[in-house]
Amino acid sequence: MSDLSQKALNIEDLRQMARRRLTKALFQFIDRGSEDDIALRHNRAALERIKLMPRMLNDVSKRDLGITLFGKRHELPLVIGPTGPAGYAWYRGETELARAAAKAGIPFTLASTSNTPMEDILAVGGGTQWFQLYVWRDMEASLIAVDRARDAGFEALVLTVDSTVPYNREFDIRNGVTFPVRITPRNLVDTIVHPRWMFGTMGRYVLAEGHMPRYRNIEIPGELAPAEVRGFLTKNDTLNWDFLRRIRDMWPRTLIVKGVLHPDDAVKAAEFGADGVIVSNHGGIANDAGIAPIDALPAVVAAAGERITIIVDSGFRRGSDVLKGLALGADAVIIGRPTLYGVSAAGEPGATRALEIFDAEIRRTMAVTGLPDLQSVTRDHVILPGQLSA
Repeated sequence: MSDLSQKALNIEDLRQMARRRLTKALFQFIDRGSEDDIALRHNRAALERIKLMPRMLNDVSKRDLGITLFGKRHELPLVIGPTGPAGYAWYRGETELARAAAKAGIPFTLASTSNTPMEDILAVGGGTQWFQLYVWRDMEASLIAVDRARDAGFEALVLTVDSTVPYNREFDIRNGVTFPVRITPRNLVDTIVHPRWMFGTMGRYVLAEGHMPRYRNIEIPGELAPAEVRGFLTKNDTLNWDFLRRIRDMWPRTLIVKGVLHPDDAVKAAEFGADGVIVSNHGGIANDAGIAPIDALPAVVAAAGERITIIVDSGFRRGSDVLKGLALGADAVIIGRPTLYGVSAAGEPGATRALEIFDAEIRRTMAVTGLPDLQSVTRDHVILPGQLSA
C-alpha cells in the first residue's frame, strides 16, 4: 500500500483501514472486548483521566527512547503483545509482526494460537521473540509447546493466567465466528463482500499451503473431529501456583506471568520464580467488570517493583499513554491491537507504520514534558484524577 505515512496519521486511521478490509466478524473479534465492552472502554477512559505534568528548561534536543528490559537494550519502550488473529487478518501475519518488531528494535510475542510454525516465525522474523502460552484442557498436550519454544530459541515464555474459561462474547456467536476459521453459509456473504481479505489472506493460504489457516503450534490429536477440536481448545481452569512452579522448572530463560492485577499476586509470582509480570486485563476481553491495568499499576509497582520486572498493557493508543505507564512505574508497555490493526490493513508496512506513530508521539511528548530520556520519567510527571484538588 502506497504512502501509508499520509493515509495513517494515528492508530485510529489504521483501525479504520483494518475495518474496511476485514470481514465484520473478524474485525469485531479483533476490535471488541466482551459482554458490554465496559472494560474495553474503561481501559481508555482510565488512561485519558491521567494527565502529564511537564517540567521546563531541560535540554531535550537529543531524546533517547531506549530502555533495558531483562538485561537487553531495546530502541522503544514497547513490546508487541500476543495477538492470535494476526495470521487470519493477513497471510502469515505473525511473521509480518515479527519483522516489524525486529526493524523497530523491540520484542515480539508470538501467540499460542498462531497459524505459522513457531520455528518459521523465529527464523524469518528475526529480532527478539517471546512465546505466549495458553494452557488447554489437556494440560500435557499444552506443555509440549513449552519444550518446542525452548528448543526453537525463544528468549522468554509468557504464561497467560487470566483466561481460564471461554470469553463471554455474544457478538462472536451472532457473527458465527469459528476458530479455526471456516467459510460457512452463515458468514459467506460477509466474506464475499470483503474480497481483499478473501483472496489476499484466505486465498493465499489455500494456494500456498493447500488448506485454510490452522493452528500450527498447538498439539491437537489428529484423530479429533472438528467439534472435538473445539472442546480440546477449552482453557484449563485448574491452574494454580504449583503449576507456575512447574513451568518455572521447565523453562530455563525469562518467565513472565501475564494477567496480574492484584499486588499480592505480583509478589507471589516473584516468590514462585517469575522474572516479570504483565499488569493486564487482556484488553478488556477476559472480565468485563475488571479493573483497568493502569489503575492497578501503582499498587503493583509499590508491592513488587523492586523484585520483578513490571510491564503493563490494555488500552494504549498514543505515545502519551506510554509515558503515563512508564511514569507510574512500568518498565515497558505492551501494545496488541495497534499493531494488529496495522498488519490487518497492510501487512508488515502497516505494523511498521503503527510503531512509527508511537515512536513519533513518544518523542514529541517527551519534548513537551521536558524528558531527555526515559530514565528521567518519574511519578512526579503524572497527575492522577483528583490529585490537583486534594
